[in-house]
Amino acid sequence: MNHPSESLPGRVRAGYALGSLVTGAFGTVPGLLLLPYLTDTLGVAAGVAGLLVLAPKAWDVLINPVAGRISDRTRTRWGARRPFLLGAGLAVAVLFAAIFAAPVKSGVYVALAFLATATAYAFYQVPYVAMPAEMTDDYTERTRLMTWRVALLAVAILASGALAPVVTKQFGDGIPGHRAMGVFVAVLIVIGTLGSFFGTRKAPTGRVLQSEGSLRAQLATARNNKAFTRLLICFIVQAAGIATMLAGVSYFATQILEDPDTGSTVLFACFVGPALLVMPLWSRVGARIGKLRAYVLSSVIFAAAAALIALAPVLPNAVVYVVTGLVGCGYAGQQVFGLAMLPDCIAFDTARTGRRQAGVFTGLWTAGETFGLALGPGIFALILAAFGYVSSDSGTAAAQTDTARLGVLLGFTVVPAIVVALALFTLRGYDLDEERLSREGEELERTA
Repeated sequence: MNHPSESLPGRVRAGYALGSLVTGAFGTVPGLLLLPYLTDTLGVAAGVAGLLVLAPKAWDVLINPVAGRISDRTRTRWGARRPFLLGAGLAVAVLFAAIFAAPVKSGVYVALAFLATATAYAFYQVPYVAMPAEMTDDYTERTRLMTWRVALLAVAILASGALAPVVTKQFGDGIPGHRAMGVFVAVLIVIGTLGSFFGTRKAPTGRVLQSEGSLRAQLATARNNKAFTRLLICFIVQAAGIATMLAGVSYFATQILEDPDTGSTVLFACFVGPALLVMPLWSRVGARIGKLRAYVLSSVIFAAAAALIALAPVLPNAVVYVVTGLVGCGYAGQQVFGLAMLPDCIAFDTARTGRRQAGVFTGLWTAGETFGLALGPGIFALILAAFGYVSSDSGTAAAQTDTARLGVLLGFTVVPAIVVALALFTLRGYDLDEERLSREGEELERTA
């Protein structure tokens, strides 16, 4: 099997990028709508709702590395990863619709359905994220591939995050509206599944190298990769901060902007639209100053803009939307460079050990990212509970005190800004660059 260093065909980049419809939809909609669905439609107390959202995603910390190990050991005529794209992707679509189907008005049912969906998603996401390290060994091409992916990810976030609330309201809010929304997002997931499976049929699959014999040995190898460990911790913590902000969108639109009908959709459009425009710019910035510095720069932009939104009570809504666009610009850079640095860490490990275990690294990565994304709604729910937010089972938010509204404001702005900024300290000592990876790759070739 080939493992080229030349540029990938555009159709392969596009096919791979379509998988972002799956990862974007599943990563966005539960974080955006599941917590308010539990608190304002099913009447679940905020603290309990946060636990119900967190627990299924915490399970992924255990299942994702297992999914990585299984995909590492898979041998088929379609390669090691692609069979999982099809089977697991279709399962995610069906199970996602089930989360909001509400055959019974029960938070426990939602948690169990979410758990099943998260399990299926692990077997899609882990092989999907492992593929770039095996599709090309070119340092720059990985950034180009991730730029395509994150651009489609921004479209997926816009399509799912901005339109899901619209679909919910179009079908009457409450349980009927959420059922329709669940089907709508499931269709997006099916499109992404089929696109990524068929679009990568001619993608290089890389050399099949020996993998560590046990899961414990593979996890130990990942821990010994210091660059990977530092990057992983940073990405997990930042995912928690981003997800905290995401979980607060509906609450912020209703309680602070006082626009429950269109506020969520406009916030998402302002978040994602500029991200699409700056994606090529981030690629050029990374080529000029390096991936690490560009990652730090994008994170600083995100944190500063998020903190600035704390002035929303005294700013016109139009200004808030503009600043939200700056948050989106920072988020776009974080995703491009975080995801471009991950394959570098995997390639470094391959060159250092001569073993094929991309699935283990991406299993840990996706487990950590998923856990961080789950922590966000949990953090926001704890803030709501601490500031006295009142739940409702009517399908619309109850009237809130000024204290509760302050909790919404802080949870949407200051808390995510602090979390994202502090995470950057974990990157101290990260030392992978193109020159070092080239030296390690040459050494592997000499000893192969």
